[in-house]
Order: sequence, then structure tokens, then C-alpha cells
Amino acid sequence: MYLEDRTVRLQLWDTAGQERFRSLIPSYIRDSSVAVVVYDISNAKSFQNTRKWIDDVRGERGNDVIIVLVGNKTDLNDKREVTTAQGEEEAKKNGLMFIETSAKVGHNVKQLFRRIAQALPGMEGEGSRGESQGLFPRRHLQVPRS
Repeated sequence: MYLEDRTVRLQLWDTAGQERFRSLIPSYIRDSSVAVVVYDISNAKSFQNTRKWIDDVRGERGNDVIIVLVGNKTDLNDKREVTTAQGEEEAKKNGLMFIETSAKVGHNVKQLFRRIAQALPGMEGEGSRGESQGLFPRRHLQVPRS
């Protein structure tokens, strides 16, 4: 993707949240700068399960990784079981970036990847604008370098 005057290459690994992939987290996350943990806003259990995934990532990488909590399926807002405030609170409590998206209709998907790219090590200057949009706490702009 292009960010300002730079090309940023993002490589994505999707475990689909399936329990059988949890044992693979160490190999997925070992050299990663970012972990994106996604839940379905219309499924409270999927939100509750994010805690295990976040703990696994933190257990493997500590604070040397940016974690983004994403509430997906905002196109199902009429079936919402997890409020935006609940997602924001969980993210704030754990020092995570947060955003809600709809992969189906494309709502906030580009914004999600742009904010991830802006928060990467070496991109702090480009990322400062995201802070005012409430997507992540200030401290994530100063990411430890690997």
C-alpha cells in the first residue's frame, strides 16, 4: 500500500479465529509487528474469545507488538451484541488500537490498514494524525524497534 510518499508492504496471516490454529501463534507472531484480533459485533462470544487470543499474543511477544482490536460486521448493526463502547473500553484497558469495520461493505477497511501502517516502527511521523481520530492511544506511536 502507499502511505504518503512511501510504499508499505503488509503481509497478512489469517487464522480465522479457529481454536486449532492457536498453537501456531508463536510461528505466526514471531517476526510480526502487528497482530489484528477480530470479533463479530453481532456475536458476544466472539468478543469474549478475543481475550484468549490477545493473551496468547502478549505471552509470545510481550509489548513488542502492536495489537489491533477490530469489531467487524458493522453492516449487521441491527443484530449488534457488542457495543462500540465495550470494544473501546477493552482496547483502552489493554493498550490496544481499536476500530470497527465491515469487511462485507468495505467500511473502515482501508482506514484500518492505513492506521496499522502509520503505527509501524519508523512510520511515527506519518501516524500522528491517527491519534486525533481515536483509533489508538498515543503510546502506540512510539513502538519498540525489533
